[in-house]
Amino acid sequence: MSTPQGARARARIEVTAAIKEAARRQLAEEGAAKLSLRAVARELGMVSSALYRYFPSRDELLTALIIDAYDSLGEAAEKARDAVSGAAPVDRWTAVCEAARGWALAHPHEYALIYGSPVPGYSAPETTIRAAARVGLVLIGIVRDAHEGPGLAELPLPAALRPEGEHMVAAFAPELRPEAAVALVAAWAQLFGLVGFELFGQFNNVVEDRETFFRHAVTRLAHSVGLR
Repeated sequence: MSTPQGARARARIEVTAAIKEAARRQLAEEGAAKLSLRAVARELGMVSSALYRYFPSRDELLTALIIDAYDSLGEAAEKARDAVSGAAPVDRWTAVCEAARGWALAHPHEYALIYGSPVPGYSAPETTIRAAARVGLVLIGIVRDAHEGPGLAELPLPAALRPEGEHMVAAFAPELRPEAAVALVAAWAQLFGLVGFELFGQFNNVVEDRETFFRHAVTRLAHSVGLR
C-alpha cells in the first residue's frame, strides 16, 4: 500500500514532467527567449503561484530543459557507441556523430536551446556542465581507446598552441597528447557546426545528399584527430 508521502512524490514527478512538456511546446512555438512561466501555467490550468513551487523562476525551468536536452543527446551518443563497441575506431566515431545528427533532426527545438543563440538574460549555471560534456566524453573515449590500442596518427601542432594543448590535456584528456586534445576540440566544434548548418538552413540550395555529405565530413574529422 502506497504511503501519502510516496503518492505526493509521484504526483510531484508527474506535474514536473507536465510542466516541462508544456515548456517544450512553448519553445517550439515561441522560442526560448519568450518562455513564460505564466503561459505554461495557463496551458496546464494552474495558477502561477502553484507552478512556482516547482520552478521558482524562468531560469530554473530553462536550466532543467537544458539539462534534459543535453542528457537526451548524450544518451543517444552513448547508445550508438555501445552498439558498435567492437568496430574500428573510425566507425565508432562516425556512429556517434551520426547519432548526434539524428537526435538533432528529431529534436530541433531542443537542439536550438542548447546550441542555438543564447537566451537573453540567461546564464547557464555549472549544474549544466556534466550533461553538456557527455558527447564530448564519448568522443574523447574513442580517441583514448585508439591511443591505447592501435595508436593514433601523428598530428601537427604549432608551437604557439602547445600551451593551450597542455591545458586541455590537464583539464579533460590526461591520457592524450596535446596534439590530440587540440584536434578533438576542433573536431567537436566542427561536428556541431555541421549539424547546426543543416538544422538551421545554411545548407539549403548547397548540399542535397546531406546524409552522405555528413558521413564524409565526420569521417574526415575522425582522421583529423588521429584515428587510423
